[in-house]
Amino acid sequence: MLKSSGSAMYGDASPIAAFATTPGKSALTLIRCSGKSAIELLASVFSPPEKLLQAAGNTVVHGWIVFSGEKTDEVLVSIFRAPKSYTGEDSADISCHGGAAAGKAVMDVLKSAGFRDALPGEFTFRAFVNGKLDFTRSESVMELVSAKTETGRRHAVSRLCGSLETEINEIKKMLIQALSGAEIYLDYSEDEISADAEEAAGMLPNREAALAALARLKKLSASWQIERIYQEGITVVIAGCPNSGKSSLFNALLKEDRSIVTEIPGTTRDWIEAWVSIKGIPVRLIDTAGLRETADSVEEIGVQRSRRLLEEAELVLYLIDGEKGLTGEDVEYAKKSDSNLQRSFQHSQSVFIWNKADISSAPQPFPIDGVTPVSVSAKTGDGLDELYSAIAGAVQINDEPAAASLGTERQKKLVDAACFALDEALALSNNGEPLDLIAPLLREAVNSLGEITGEVSTADILEEMFSRFCVGK
Repeated sequence: MLKSSGSAMYGDASPIAAFATTPGKSALTLIRCSGKSAIELLASVFSPPEKLLQAAGNTVVHGWIVFSGEKTDEVLVSIFRAPKSYTGEDSADISCHGGAAAGKAVMDVLKSAGFRDALPGEFTFRAFVNGKLDFTRSESVMELVSAKTETGRRHAVSRLCGSLETEINEIKKMLIQALSGAEIYLDYSEDEISADAEEAAGMLPNREAALAALARLKKLSASWQIERIYQEGITVVIAGCPNSGKSSLFNALLKEDRSIVTEIPGTTRDWIEAWVSIKGIPVRLIDTAGLRETADSVEEIGVQRSRRLLEEAELVLYLIDGEKGLTGEDVEYAKKSDSNLQRSFQHSQSVFIWNKADISSAPQPFPIDGVTPVSVSAKTGDGLDELYSAIAGAVQINDEPAAASLGTERQKKLVDAACFALDEALALSNNGEPLDLIAPLLREAVNSLGEITGEVSTADILEEMFSRFCVGK
């Protein structure tokens, strides 16, 4: 049993209840119940009680929540019998009327009947303990709840369906094959090993399996860079000289009028931001004040803030006014950013945009070799599809998701730990070192993978992970 705050603890079987939806002005509020004798306890405050007690699993019962003979709310109760439930225990989902008052009244009755408030993530914790979910599927539950885009949702669902668990188990099987071969040699005494076997004792048996496992682990490790983008998003700053069309592009990408657009240079005095999905990537899009020297003290503050945002951004969309052509400020910015163009997206590279393409000529020769601005009309929307592709390319996103990918930083650290141990084992094998030095490293790699799925875990790991979940999950 795990410790927790107050008298409640992860790991006990006591009946728990929690809101699965946020109470408020809505048609319905859902309250989830689970635990030992959960259905019997619920029946004690339900009318008619025999309907619940006799109900089969995966059925819905209509009735009333009652307290001291008084009706509290008319509800529908979905019954789930162990082990065929989310938690693996007897469970019930109560659909009561929406609104803060109705849900609170039902929760008060449930607690008077013997239910306690569920801890954060306790329903999913019980699903893990009862073998309904492994760690990777458990974590994907919160990934799904937190998904900011359709792509993020699809990737979380893939992990919930077991894609990562399957990949980890297959890699672990390969490592166990290599480990078992090494341990066979170690189980025999020196006088039982033939000359040929003794010569091979310094070489890693099933080496090909270990090499194949390492390749798959490195591919998994690399997948976190993309998955982190889908989960956390990136900061993209729109920059450029005054009146280059930054606010118009901001509105076009948002598909709504958020920034004020006029023909007067310097209209935008401060930055404005909004979240938008671009090619499935959650983007924190920021419209900034035009970059120029100005005697206006208020505008100058906005310009300085814009320059700070450029330093913090992961990607800059730099607009060039196609009607005016390249200015000295545009050339100066392009040359300063030249050293960043070959870096990864984390180092704030730039996508250059030739705006006002509907009223301007073709883009002029650019001051950076190999860089061609994306031709766009923020006013008409022409060229936006090409811009979306340029943004995805800049952050190294493609439309072909990996069959299995990592979903949390915890998983990434453990995969990297397994990679490090396996790399060390193969290096020792290459140097002809004895297997009694190699085998522990293989075991370390296997244990790291077991910790990803939860096969290897401790009370502290369990509580730390599930306590980050929202209540009701």
